[in-house]
Amino acid sequence: MHAVSSVLLVAHHERAEAGRLARTTAQWLIEQGHDAWLCEVDADAHGIVELGRPAATALASTDLVVSLGGDGTMLRAVQLLAGLPVPVLGVNVGLLGYLTELEPDALLAALERWSAGPEAGRWQLEQRMLLGVSAARSSGEQVGRWTALNEAVVEKLEPGHTVRLQVFIDGASFTSYAADGLILATPTGSTAYSLSARGPVLSPRMRAVLLTPVSPHMLFDRSLVLDPSEEVVVELLGHRRATLSIDGQPAVTLDEGDRVTVTPADQVALLVRLGERRFHQILKAKFGLTDR
Repeated sequence: MHAVSSVLLVAHHERAEAGRLARTTAQWLIEQGHDAWLCEVDADAHGIVELGRPAATALASTDLVVSLGGDGTMLRAVQLLAGLPVPVLGVNVGLLGYLTELEPDALLAALERWSAGPEAGRWQLEQRMLLGVSAARSSGEQVGRWTALNEAVVEKLEPGHTVRLQVFIDGASFTSYAADGLILATPTGSTAYSLSARGPVLSPRMRAVLLTPVSPHMLFDRSLVLDPSEEVVVELLGHRRATLSIDGQPAVTLDEGDRVTVTPADQVALLVRLGERRFHQILKAKFGLTDR
């Protein structure tokens, strides 16, 4: 690491092991002459308030983020960075994930490898595409902008009803969907919600935007794989309200005529890789696939 590196530890709130690992890792980092901290909400959740800091002020000087949890914690870490070019190292505290890099007992050795720097060839950074997502009212008023590592989802608000969603691609009307919702995913997100809606699996090395309908009430029920240069706009039709969520977290409620625009973000997520990591082998392990 740098002479004095600042390391943010992002810990799953409901896993005690994540809290214990955050405490011991922070102690080790401090003993090595580095700086270690948690966001205040994480520090409060695990009773280590002395390490809590406001993210808004501390992130600017952070050199590395260590995610202690599963894929959801990795997503939260990327959201916290909001496009800042800070690498994220994922530690799997829970079930096998697609995004995490190592198990808890290997963390301190991994931090020592990080200390050696990329010149030593002991780690590398993998770039993952992010989506830039914005929402606007029917009046044109902008109501928010977000980045997504997995997906943006426009989904029904009322159970038992569908919503009508008009899709425009590069400014031209494509079609309107009567469905429970629409998923706009990155290749990274192709193994998340989109997969459960029968979308295809894409290599995370790709750059593409994946549009997958959720339980469509129409004959055309296929996913679309779009070039990232193709802007997608989703407009809510009819009186039934919908919700926009970003990487599984609610963002804003949508009314008739409101629009969501999705394009590739200018920034990328940087994931620390300690060795060759083959996506298809992770997929094989996740689904218990066997050779015949």
